[in-house]
Amino acid sequence: MAKVNLAIVFYSMGGSNYQMAKWAAEAAKEAGAEVKLLKVAELAPQSAIEENPAWKATVEATKDIPVATVDDLDWADAIIFSTPTRFGVMASQMKQFLDTTGGLWAQGKTVNKVVSAMSSAQNPHGGQEATILSLYTVMYHWGALVAAPGYTDPVLFAAGGNPYGTSATIGQDGKIVGDIEPAVKHQAKRTVSVAQTFKNGR
Repeated sequence: MAKVNLAIVFYSMGGSNYQMAKWAAEAAKEAGAEVKLLKVAELAPQSAIEENPAWKATVEATKDIPVATVDDLDWADAIIFSTPTRFGVMASQMKQFLDTTGGLWAQGKTVNKVVSAMSSAQNPHGGQEATILSLYTVMYHWGALVAAPGYTDPVLFAAGGNPYGTSATIGQDGKIVGDIEPAVKHQAKRTVSVAQTFKNGR
């Protein structure tokens, strides 16, 4: 059985999407995948980062994580994206990275990638679903295969019941509200399983 190559691509300002990406990586490795944990490039000026302690701490915590490239996407059989919401759509840092994939798309190399997405916002209805769906719109143009979690495991209900992808609510203390780790891990394992089935079937 061929091993699945999984790229987990995240953007994180306060650390929540970084944490979700780490949980996903842990679960995917348990499921037998070869995993690359990757961040997208930061676009904000250093002066803005310096003024926000949580942002600065996240930049420091992720300094050794490689920046995602289109070559990483080419390598991957499956990709999990994790991004905070910005007014109901993905963060500009994530969008900028996706905007660099035109060459890969033009070569047909995004076709049949198995993809899934996660998001976060500061309240339960802060745009997480819209953010994930905006990212999936790009994936439809890619010709990718979306592996949403749906309602495939009871752990999803404890995490808010978002069928499109695990979504975190961030409290006033900057921490994730509730226990969404099981949902993240289920989503990661499901993504690997779908990719494994497709890869072996091909």
